[in-house]
Amino acid sequence: MRGAFLSFVVAISFTLFCHQPTFAQKETPPIQDNSFLVEEAYNQEKSVVQHINTFTYLADSHDWSYTFTQEWPVGGQRNQFSYTLSSVRPGAFSSQGPGFGDAILNYRYQVLGNGQTRVAFAPRLSMILPSGDSDLGHGYGGAGVQTNLPLSVVLLPKLVSHWNAGTTYVPHARNSAGDRASVWSYNAGQSMIWLAHPRFNVMLETYFLNAQAVAGPGKTEWSKVLLLNPGIRWSYNFSNGLQIVPGLAFPIGVGPSGGEKGVFVYLSFEHPFQKIKD
Repeated sequence: MRGAFLSFVVAISFTLFCHQPTFAQKETPPIQDNSFLVEEAYNQEKSVVQHINTFTYLADSHDWSYTFTQEWPVGGQRNQFSYTLSSVRPGAFSSQGPGFGDAILNYRYQVLGNGQTRVAFAPRLSMILPSGDSDLGHGYGGAGVQTNLPLSVVLLPKLVSHWNAGTTYVPHARNSAGDRASVWSYNAGQSMIWLAHPRFNVMLETYFLNAQAVAGPGKTEWSKVLLLNPGIRWSYNFSNGLQIVPGLAFPIGVGPSGGEKGVFVYLSFEHPFQKIKD
Protein backbone atom coordinates (compact mmCIF):
# COMPACT_ATOMS: atom_id res chain seq x y z
CA MET A 1 0.00 0.00 0.00
CA ARG A 2 2.80 2.45 0.90
CA GLY A 3 4.59 1.67 -2.39
CA ALA A 4 1.43 2.35 -4.40
CA PHE A 5 0.85 5.62 -2.55
CA LEU A 6 4.41 6.83 -3.12
CA SER A 7 4.20 5.92 -6.81
CA PHE A 8 1.03 8.00 -7.03
CA VAL A 9 2.70 10.99 -5.30
CA VAL A 10 5.74 10.83 -7.58
CA ALA A 11 3.60 10.51 -10.72
CA ILE A 12 1.34 13.44 -9.82
CA SER A 13 4.30 15.63 -8.79
CA PHE A 14 6.18 14.89 -12.03
CA THR A 15 3.11 15.74 -14.09
CA LEU A 16 2.58 19.04 -12.28
CA PHE A 17 6.26 19.99 -12.49
CA CYS A 18 6.43 19.36 -16.22
CA HIS A 19 3.33 21.49 -16.82
CA GLN A 20 4.01 24.87 -15.24
CA PRO A 21 0.80 26.74 -14.30
CA THR A 22 -0.21 29.44 -16.79
CA PHE A 23 -0.69 31.96 -13.98
CA ALA A 24 3.07 32.03 -13.24
CA GLN A 25 4.22 33.71 -16.42
CA LYS A 26 6.71 36.21 -15.02
CA GLU A 27 10.13 35.39 -13.64
CA THR A 28 9.68 33.80 -10.23
CA PRO A 29 12.00 33.19 -7.28
CA PRO A 30 14.05 29.97 -7.13
CA ILE A 31 13.77 27.42 -4.35
CA GLN A 32 15.99 28.36 -1.44
CA ASP A 33 15.00 28.00 2.22
CA ASN A 34 13.54 24.50 1.98
CA SER A 35 16.07 22.07 3.44
CA PHE A 36 14.96 18.77 5.00
CA LEU A 37 17.11 17.35 7.83
CA VAL A 38 19.84 20.01 7.58
CA GLU A 39 18.92 23.61 8.43
CA GLU A 40 19.77 26.38 5.95
CA ALA A 41 20.96 29.82 7.16
CA TYR A 42 18.42 32.07 5.42
CA ASN A 43 15.89 33.85 7.61
CA GLN A 44 12.48 34.75 6.27
CA GLU A 45 12.34 37.96 4.25
CA LYS A 46 10.39 40.94 5.56
CA SER A 47 6.60 40.43 5.48
CA VAL A 48 6.89 36.83 4.21
CA VAL A 49 5.69 33.85 6.28
CA GLN A 50 6.41 30.17 5.70
CA HIS A 51 4.32 27.12 6.71
CA ILE A 52 6.31 23.86 6.68
CA ASN A 53 4.93 20.33 6.91
CA THR A 54 7.11 17.21 7.17
CA PHE A 55 6.37 13.52 7.53
CA THR A 56 9.04 10.92 8.34
CA TYR A 57 8.68 7.14 8.47
CA LEU A 58 11.55 4.78 9.36
CA ALA A 59 10.90 1.17 8.38
CA ASP A 60 13.34 -0.64 10.69
CA SER A 61 12.33 1.10 13.92
CA HIS A 62 8.73 1.67 12.76
CA ASP A 63 8.93 5.25 14.04
CA TRP A 64 6.96 7.97 12.32
CA SER A 65 6.50 11.67 12.96
CA TYR A 66 4.67 14.65 11.51
CA THR A 67 5.79 18.23 12.17
CA PHE A 68 4.30 21.62 11.42
CA THR A 69 6.51 24.72 11.59
CA GLN A 70 5.64 28.38 11.04
CA GLU A 71 8.45 30.91 10.45
CA TRP A 72 7.87 34.66 10.88
CA PRO A 73 10.25 37.59 10.36
CA VAL A 74 10.32 40.00 13.30
CA GLY A 75 10.50 43.52 11.89
CA GLY A 76 12.80 42.43 9.07
CA GLN A 77 15.05 39.60 7.97
CA ARG A 78 17.58 40.05 10.79
CA ASN A 79 15.33 38.45 13.44
CA GLN A 80 13.08 35.43 12.99
CA PHE A 81 10.62 33.66 15.31
CA SER A 82 9.20 30.22 14.62
CA TYR A 83 7.48 27.39 16.41
CA THR A 84 7.24 23.66 15.73
CA LEU A 85 4.38 21.33 16.68
CA SER A 86 4.58 17.58 16.19
CA SER A 87 2.70 14.31 16.26
CA VAL A 88 4.79 11.19 16.84
CA ARG A 89 4.44 7.43 17.11
CA PRO A 90 7.54 5.60 18.34
CA GLY A 91 7.76 2.04 17.08
CA ALA A 92 8.31 0.77 20.62
CA PHE A 93 4.85 2.09 21.55
CA SER A 94 3.06 1.43 18.26
CA SER A 95 0.08 -0.21 19.98
CA GLN A 96 -0.62 3.07 21.82
CA GLY A 97 -1.02 5.07 18.60
CA PRO A 98 0.26 8.57 17.84
CA GLY A 99 0.29 11.53 20.19
CA PHE A 100 1.52 15.09 20.52
CA GLY A 101 5.26 15.52 20.73
CA ASP A 102 7.19 18.27 22.47
CA ALA A 103 6.59 21.79 21.13
CA ILE A 104 9.59 23.96 20.24
CA LEU A 105 9.88 27.77 20.20
CA ASN A 106 12.73 29.11 18.04
CA TYR A 107 14.59 32.39 17.64
CA ARG A 108 17.16 32.92 14.85
CA TYR A 109 19.45 35.86 14.27
CA GLN A 110 20.87 36.58 10.82
CA VAL A 111 24.47 37.34 11.78
CA LEU A 112 25.89 37.23 8.26
CA GLY A 113 24.53 37.41 4.73
CA ASN A 114 21.15 36.37 3.36
CA GLY A 115 19.74 34.43 0.44
CA GLN A 116 21.50 36.67 -2.08
CA THR A 117 25.03 36.38 -0.65
CA ARG A 118 27.67 33.68 -1.07
CA VAL A 119 27.90 33.00 2.68
CA ALA A 120 25.13 33.19 5.31
CA PHE A 121 25.15 32.40 9.03
CA ALA A 122 22.10 32.40 11.31
CA PRO A 123 22.45 30.86 14.82
CA ARG A 124 19.29 29.51 16.43
CA LEU A 125 18.27 29.26 20.10
CA SER A 126 15.22 27.15 20.97
CA MET A 127 13.13 26.28 24.01
CA ILE A 128 11.67 22.79 24.26
CA LEU A 129 8.25 22.63 25.94
CA PRO A 130 7.33 19.22 27.45
CA SER A 131 3.97 18.80 25.72
CA GLY A 132 4.62 15.17 24.74
CA ASP A 133 3.82 12.21 27.00
CA SER A 134 7.17 10.73 28.04
CA ASP A 135 5.41 7.59 29.34
CA LEU A 136 4.71 6.73 25.69
CA GLY A 137 8.01 7.99 24.28
CA HIS A 138 6.41 11.13 22.80
CA GLY A 139 8.74 13.64 24.47
CA TYR A 140 11.57 14.36 26.87
CA GLY A 141 9.32 14.71 29.91
CA GLY A 142 10.91 18.02 30.85
CA ALA A 143 11.73 21.46 29.47
CA GLY A 144 15.02 21.98 27.68
CA VAL A 145 17.08 24.21 25.43
CA GLN A 146 18.58 23.66 22.01
CA THR A 147 21.09 25.52 19.87
CA ASN A 148 22.06 25.10 16.23
CA LEU A 149 24.64 26.88 14.07
CA PRO A 150 23.52 26.83 10.41
CA LEU A 151 26.07 28.00 7.82
CA SER A 152 25.21 28.21 4.11
CA VAL A 153 27.87 28.55 1.41
CA VAL A 154 27.40 28.88 -2.36
CA LEU A 155 30.22 26.77 -3.81
CA LEU A 156 29.35 27.15 -7.49
CA PRO A 157 26.54 28.93 -9.38
CA LYS A 158 24.52 25.68 -9.30
CA LEU A 159 25.91 24.07 -6.14
CA VAL A 160 25.03 25.19 -2.59
CA SER A 161 26.15 23.64 0.69
CA HIS A 162 24.68 23.85 4.18
CA TRP A 163 26.50 22.99 7.42
CA ASN A 164 25.06 22.44 10.93
CA ALA A 165 26.38 21.87 14.44
CA GLY A 166 24.23 21.99 17.54
CA THR A 167 23.40 20.66 20.99
CA THR A 168 20.33 19.95 23.14
CA TYR A 169 20.14 19.90 26.93
CA VAL A 170 17.22 18.76 29.07
CA PRO A 171 18.06 19.00 32.80
CA HIS A 172 15.16 16.86 34.06
CA ALA A 173 14.30 14.38 31.32
CA ARG A 174 11.99 11.46 32.13
CA ASN A 175 11.67 7.99 30.61
CA SER A 176 8.62 5.73 30.34
CA ALA A 177 9.43 4.15 33.72
CA GLY A 178 9.32 7.54 35.46
CA ASP A 179 13.09 7.79 36.06
CA ARG A 180 14.69 11.22 35.68
CA ALA A 181 18.17 12.37 34.67
CA SER A 182 19.89 15.20 32.79
CA VAL A 183 20.44 14.40 29.10
CA TRP A 184 22.55 15.93 26.35
CA SER A 185 22.63 15.41 22.61
CA TYR A 186 24.90 16.66 19.86
CA ASN A 187 24.02 16.96 16.20
CA ALA A 188 25.94 17.70 13.02
CA GLY A 189 24.81 17.86 9.43
CA GLN A 190 25.90 18.70 5.92
CA SER A 191 24.01 18.96 2.66
CA MET A 192 24.78 19.56 -1.00
CA ILE A 193 22.09 21.08 -3.20
CA TRP A 194 22.35 20.86 -7.00
CA LEU A 195 20.28 23.64 -8.56
CA ALA A 196 19.38 21.66 -11.67
CA HIS A 197 16.67 24.23 -12.41
CA PRO A 198 15.41 27.28 -10.46
CA ARG A 199 12.28 25.22 -9.76
CA PHE A 200 13.87 21.76 -9.35
CA ASN A 201 16.73 20.76 -7.04
CA VAL A 202 18.53 17.49 -6.27
CA MET A 203 19.75 17.10 -2.68
CA LEU A 204 22.03 14.88 -0.61
CA GLU A 205 22.06 15.41 3.16
CA THR A 206 24.16 13.75 5.86
CA TYR A 207 22.83 13.90 9.42
CA PHE A 208 24.55 12.70 12.63
CA LEU A 209 23.12 12.61 16.16
CA ASN A 210 24.76 11.44 19.38
CA ALA A 211 22.12 11.50 22.12
CA GLN A 212 21.65 10.45 25.72
CA ALA A 213 18.49 8.75 27.00
CA VAL A 214 17.39 8.20 30.59
CA ALA A 215 18.38 4.65 31.59
CA GLY A 216 17.54 4.85 35.31
CA PRO A 217 17.41 7.31 38.18
CA GLY A 218 20.25 9.74 37.45
CA LYS A 219 21.63 7.37 34.78
CA THR A 220 21.86 7.80 31.01
CA GLU A 221 23.03 5.85 27.98
CA TRP A 222 24.31 7.11 24.63
CA SER A 223 23.08 6.14 21.17
CA LYS A 224 24.14 7.31 17.72
CA VAL A 225 22.24 7.94 14.51
CA LEU A 226 23.85 8.45 11.09
CA LEU A 227 21.65 8.99 8.03
CA LEU A 228 22.19 9.76 4.37
CA ASN A 229 19.17 11.50 2.91
CA PRO A 230 19.01 11.76 -0.92
CA GLY A 231 16.03 13.68 -2.19
CA ILE A 232 14.45 16.14 -4.58
CA ARG A 233 12.36 19.30 -4.23
CA TRP A 234 10.46 21.40 -6.74
CA SER A 235 8.29 24.50 -6.67
CA TYR A 236 5.14 26.12 -8.01
CA ASN A 237 5.24 29.92 -8.08
CA PHE A 238 2.11 32.07 -8.29
CA SER A 239 1.69 35.69 -9.37
CA ASN A 240 0.31 36.68 -5.93
CA GLY A 241 3.64 35.76 -4.27
CA LEU A 242 2.68 32.28 -3.08
CA GLN A 243 5.36 29.61 -3.49
CA ILE A 244 4.52 25.94 -2.88
CA VAL A 245 7.46 23.55 -2.49
CA PRO A 246 6.90 19.78 -2.25
CA GLY A 247 9.84 17.49 -1.59
CA LEU A 248 10.59 13.79 -1.28
CA ALA A 249 13.60 12.03 0.24
CA PHE A 250 14.62 8.53 1.29
CA PRO A 251 16.75 8.43 4.48
CA ILE A 252 19.22 5.54 4.62
CA GLY A 253 20.97 4.44 7.80
CA VAL A 254 24.74 3.87 7.69
CA GLY A 255 27.31 2.96 10.37
CA PRO A 256 25.49 2.81 13.74
CA SER A 257 22.14 3.08 11.90
CA GLY A 258 22.93 0.41 9.32
CA GLY A 259 19.82 -1.32 7.97
CA GLU A 260 17.52 1.63 8.60
CA LYS A 261 15.59 3.05 5.67
CA GLY A 262 12.58 5.25 5.30
CA VAL A 263 10.73 8.00 3.53
CA PHE A 264 10.62 11.75 4.16
CA VAL A 265 7.86 13.93 2.68
CA TYR A 266 8.05 17.75 2.68
CA LEU A 267 5.48 20.41 1.81
CA SER A 268 5.96 24.16 2.28
CA PHE A 269 3.72 27.19 1.63
CA GLU A 270 5.42 30.61 1.59
CA HIS A 271 3.63 33.90 0.92
CA PRO A 272 3.52 37.59 1.85
CA PHE A 273 1.30 38.38 4.83
CA GLN A 274 1.08 42.08 3.98
CA LYS A 275 1.70 44.22 0.92
CA ILE A 276 5.43 44.74 0.38
CA LYS A 277 6.38 48.22 -0.76
CA ASP A 278 9.02 48.58 -3.48
